[in-house]
Amino acid sequence: MSADPLPLWSAADLVGLATVERRPDCAACAPLVCPGWESVPSTFDLSTLQCVGTLRGEDAEEATLLEHHPRGTHGWSVDAPIAPAFFPYNRCEVWACKACARPFLRYTEYGGYYEDQRIRELRAEWIEDAQP
Repeated sequence: MSADPLPLWSAADLVGLATVERRPDCAACAPLVCPGWESVPSTFDLSTLQCVGTLRGEDAEEATLLEHHPRGTHGWSVDAPIAPAFFPYNRCEVWACKACARPFLRYTEYGGYYEDQRIRELRAEWIEDAQP
């Protein structure tokens, strides 16, 4: 028996999720609250998060590796835009804290000899509906 597929989220969906008011002091997800991409701490209990959607389209394997940085940012910039059609966002899932519903984006970075789980807090002011 297979699980139901995750809903595909658009930039507008992400803005709606990111603008919901939340508790600013949630102890469950506090170690993950960061403006830019960070590695998930190895001591963090991932069961405190739930996957609520995906940004991976049906053609995820063919998705672009182009990044979107119209203001001179780069992939590690804390103010880099979140553009769902561009890398790495087009390979992300949307997660939420079970305690406070704070949203995050997660993807796996594959290096030569490692895998790194990356996470970024979802903030509405960074979301852009740009297309490659």
